Amino acid sequence: MNNIVSIRFLVSLLLWMSAADVYSDESHLISCRSSYRRLSDLKLQQPPSRVLLVPLLSREPHTTESPRWSEQPARTLEAFYRNRFNATVKQLRDVWSWTDYYRQVEQMMQQSPPYDRVIFISHGGFDGPVLENVVFWQDFQITGGKGELLQLSEAQPGLKHVLSIIYDTEKNRLFSDYMALRWPELAPMKSTDIWHRLKELEKQLQSLDHVCFQRYCSPEQLATSPVQQRGYRLDLCELICRESLFEQKTSVEISPERFFHFTKSLSSLVTADGLIFFGACNPGSAAPVKMQEKDETELLINSTLADGPHQNYVHLVSAATGRITAGPIGQSSAEDIVNRVIMFETGRAQYNLCIVAPAAK
Repeated sequence: MNNIVSIRFLVSLLLWMSAADVYSDESHLISCRSSYRRLSDLKLQQPPSRVLLVPLLSREPHTTESPRWSEQPARTLEAFYRNRFNATVKQLRDVWSWTDYYRQVEQMMQQSPPYDRVIFISHGGFDGPVLENVVFWQDFQITGGKGELLQLSEAQPGLKHVLSIIYDTEKNRLFSDYMALRWPELAPMKSTDIWHRLKELEKQLQSLDHVCFQRYCSPEQLATSPVQQRGYRLDLCELICRESLFEQKTSVEISPERFFHFTKSLSSLVTADGLIFFGACNPGSAAPVKMQEKDETELLINSTLADGPHQNYVHLVSAATGRITAGPIGQSSAEDIVNRVIMFETGRAQYNLCIVAPAAK
């Protein structure tokens, strides 16, 4: 009961804050390039009668936050839509990976009509919402004298992380047997952890070149290095002076197939006059223009997907789905996300929200 009272109090407090038109701020208009000055200018279903909330479960690395942090703002928004609009509200549960999301969405599309609002609550960036980087496909093959493990994983829809491990099957029989039998165990591991595990195995199976080691890491050589750098130098000599049994490569690539798989799910979930809202950091921020270099950030925004490049993720998704799409400009806390959704739905002023309608066809 106390939780319900607290949620209602927070909703009431947010509704009370600053009353003015949502599009009246010039800095918002410049940063988002929006031509809309009134909520009524949007061809948007009002009031919303069916709402889907999608709290994505993850946490920022190197923090102590609960990965379930997004569920609290989802509860607050659920209370808001029920109390304010008497809307039917559904919430996806236990979305730890994009596979979890697609599995639930496919069931929903078969069982219920689309929604007026689909609201994501998550960590994110210029290229959209972020979950743990989970493997969605892997393959192991031995061709001739070469073994190869290939893994594809995804933290953001449309950004494909590629990991490959290649080795000579005749070089070390024990290593080859290990890969042939144990490769499925590597799927849930991070690429750095895979590398460390295989390097430890390599250390057990592959002898050091002692001539090389003495040349670079003899006691006399170590004496010339500062004390704090000697451990690092020894590790480096271990790598240099032991012939490697495998080659591991990682890269991040755009996957149009995975991106449009995601946006197709959104188009099916949201009515033609509905709203997709990304409650995260930076979906409405102008994406930096990147030089021609390998960089996994803002790849989707600066790509040619959906007739891109696009100014930001909100513009990209709106173009791909044909739906009105919104998201915060800049960094956003859980409280910010709740605040911006409520202020949008009640026509109140805010400076850091980008709303984009698809171009007329």
